[in-house]
Amino acid sequence: MGRRSREIRGDVNSSCQHLAKAIARDGEGATCLIEVEVTGAHDELSARQIAKTIAGSSLVKSAIFGRDPNWGRIAAAAGRAGVPFEQENLQIKLGDFLMLENGQPLQFDRAAASAYLKKATAGAYLQQDTVLISVNVGNGHGVGKAWGCDLSYDYVKINAEYTT
Repeated sequence: MGRRSREIRGDVNSSCQHLAKAIARDGEGATCLIEVEVTGAHDELSARQIAKTIAGSSLVKSAIFGRDPNWGRIAAAAGRAGVPFEQENLQIKLGDFLMLENGQPLQFDRAAASAYLKKATAGAYLQQDTVLISVNVGNGHGVGKAWGCDLSYDYVKINAEYTT
């Protein structure tokens, strides 16, 4: 593949990622974008499956909307993704806040972590309005990302009013 082909491929990938983020961010009533990055999985497919399960979890989405740095909901979603990993390898970060290491909860500044979540709702569209959840599940080479939005009162109200 030539240099120009790689540049075009990179531009297309970048554009597609921007569109994927915009679609997730524009959920009815959403207040922020959630980006989940999973590392250490056996392969890319496994990492993406874990990331999609976390990003799609109603309990994770609700915790983010409630500005609750709830590592338990993230860990539970990772565990039900259908991808085997050893619990003692699990690491979870919310932004810069390391909340779980080697499968064990850590002390962290809950008020500051909650403030990090609050700050995302006031951030510029698709720039500072992103809540980053980083999850490591082991020593594999698989990396995956998924995007979603929080689950706000408005999201529920708007979607509850649909009729078929």
